[in-house]
Amino acid sequence: MPELPEVETVCRGLKPVLEGHRLTRVQTRRGGLRIPFPAGFVQHLTGRRVCQLHRRAKYILADLDNGETLVIHLGMSGRMTVYRDGAALVLDGLAGESVAAEEGHGPHDHVILFTDAPARIVFTDHRRFGLMTILKTAHLAEDRLFDGIGPEPLADSFTPASLSARIKGKKTAIKSALLDQRVVAGLGNIYVCESLFRAQISPRRQASTVAGARAAQLVPAIKEVLRDAIIAGGSSLRDYRHSNGQLGTFQHHFDVYGRTGEPCLRPGCGGTIRRIVQAGRSSFYCPKCQR
Repeated sequence: MPELPEVETVCRGLKPVLEGHRLTRVQTRRGGLRIPFPAGFVQHLTGRRVCQLHRRAKYILADLDNGETLVIHLGMSGRMTVYRDGAALVLDGLAGESVAAEEGHGPHDHVILFTDAPARIVFTDHRRFGLMTILKTAHLAEDRLFDGIGPEPLADSFTPASLSARIKGKKTAIKSALLDQRVVAGLGNIYVCESLFRAQISPRRQASTVAGARAAQLVPAIKEVLRDAIIAGGSSLRDYRHSNGQLGTFQHHFDVYGRTGEPCLRPGCGGTIRRIVQAGRSSFYCPKCQR
């Protein structure tokens, strides 16, 4: 599933053709994705101007001029292709494999947004695990999709003190705690592994023991990893190129993720990267320098 840097990259790629622009036409090819589209979905969107396009956790939010918000989640395989000036720009949260752009006529092209940029944005989702719905902007935080979601890790409000408060008393492993969206928003497996390595904290360490001094190491590491990944356009687990270049190069800078059996890259460590399974997810770490 796309993690925060990938979703942020997609959001930034959509801004030039959505933010400040009007939705002149909307087409749907089915009744919904992982949940049905709300009643009047097309009518609610058509003619509306997007006042702001932003991200919350792993969701893309388009605030409209009528007090509503179009909520988009890419799911496991969601892709947004922007057609503008005769060219196609594929915005893929996973950027996992090359696909041919079919100008919105493919069997898995489910929603098409036309804007006055002018541009055409096609939402493609092979597995239909993605989501598009409309919510009242003023009540977003109260909706079941967002209720209880933790702080944004890149926000000033995400501090060692705030993280310490959220993991205080937690007996679960710190790796699992950081994947809990109620503790911190948007983090996924890749970036938790990388952040714990930079902070020199074992993914097996009990979360409550990270509160305090270790949290003071971990929070800056999380912010640094996410910023680096966003600059790189996120991570592609396999090399991927389209007509406008590669989306996501952070996989070339992994310190631990997917490097089982390889030497630790921390100078002077001499350890070897190990893979373990925690709550059904792979964790990669160096048992020598991560404690």
